[in-house]
Amino acid sequence: MSVENNEEQPSAPRQTRRRRVEGGRHHRHVVRVTPEEEGRLLALALQYRVSVAKLLVDSALAGGSETAAANASVRHEVIAQMFATHRLLAGIANNVNQMAKATNATGEVQEAMVVTLAKVREVADRIDAYVDELHEAAS
Repeated sequence: MSVENNEEQPSAPRQTRRRRVEGGRHHRHVVRVTPEEEGRLLALALQYRVSVAKLLVDSALAGGSETAAANASVRHEVIAQMFATHRLLAGIANNVNQMAKATNATGEVQEAMVVTLAKVREVADRIDAYVDELHEAAS
């Protein structure tokens, strides 16, 4: 199928692979489903941006598909919000850079700038650690 105009096609949600496990995964399960069940599984997996296999494993281990899907959805939302917060901090860092430029021009270091830089770095490090922790929990 070709696109007649220059509009971008929306991309499918990105699915991430599960993290590797030392020694590999030795067990495999084959599940046969009806076309209706397949449709529901695909819709849920697409909605929560996970594979059908991950949805089934998480559903079984979390006590149901709704619980597992909700957990995955919450993790994805929290990660997205944390990245947005990190971008906000980058904007603040840009403002701090402007303060540094003024300091260089006057030759006087303002104590508020030093404190602000330390806090920005501390918060950014905490956000990075939290995002990594959430990402590992989601895998």
